Amino acid sequence: MPAYDEEANIAKVVLRAQKHVDQVIVCDDGSSDCTADIAEALGAFVIRHEKNEGYGASLMSLFKEAIKINADVVVTLDSDGQHDPKEIPMLLEKLNGDVDIVVGSRFVKGGSSEASGWRNWGIRFINKFINNGPMLISDSQSGFRAYNKRALTELVLSESGMAISTEILLKAGRLGLHTAETPIHVEYNSDSSTYNPILHGVDVVLNTLKHISLHHPLTFYGLPGLLSVLASLFFWVWLIEEYSRSKALLTNVALLGMGSMLVGLMLITTAVILWVMTSLIRENKAN
Repeated sequence: MPAYDEEANIAKVVLRAQKHVDQVIVCDDGSSDCTADIAEALGAFVIRHEKNEGYGASLMSLFKEAIKINADVVVTLDSDGQHDPKEIPMLLEKLNGDVDIVVGSRFVKGGSSEASGWRNWGIRFINKFINNGPMLISDSQSGFRAYNKRALTELVLSESGMAISTEILLKAGRLGLHTAETPIHVEYNSDSSTYNPILHGVDVVLNTLKHISLHHPLTFYGLPGLLSVLASLFFWVWLIEEYSRSKALLTNVALLGMGSMLVGLMLITTAVILWVMTSLIRENKAN
């Protein structure tokens, strides 16, 4: 479990989790309080970051340690008390031979959340934004998940912030990893995480756009580029017709034509370069 300044909650979460797992591993992400000492005193293995590196960086450290100790299954949950460790068996029950990742969802039938309505609305918006592929997840931002060994070893992650939750799902889909959901209850109180939901949403949307642009450059950059070039041709035809009719040069139309043509050519060039680069990377990985 990732943890940052959670001395008020870490003890109960560690103790409850120990009833359902063989080993509790805590990544203390540069806490200024006694989070790490409390977890260690209770028997958890603690990874210490010298400074606060982010939720994603903590997850990557935890996954690295899990691979190091050759763990068959890993369960992640928040250390602020939002997730109830007694629901761990529910996630493990669904993690079978056909499923590589189980996501605990507050939005599927049987799940619930004590979060405010606007927070839940924001999470649902993010879900709709990223659910544009074959893998549909109702709670993409849930940190309560279970992973098998295949998922741990095949996922190569890079996001150091909250966007790692989305990155995992996007990359799991591309790798052909199978994902399932199970209902959970999410509890919010005065000690729960206060990470700004607006900043969280913006971070997730921007990083999702980044991943889409890198994996589908011809669509993400090429299509808008083509539309921009077509718009430029429209402006140039308009300019020529107006000049032929009245001998008047519409400078504003000429500027729009030049600007849209320049933008279009830049987008198309970017699309082709990224497509070539990603194709070469895929070929190198295949070899």
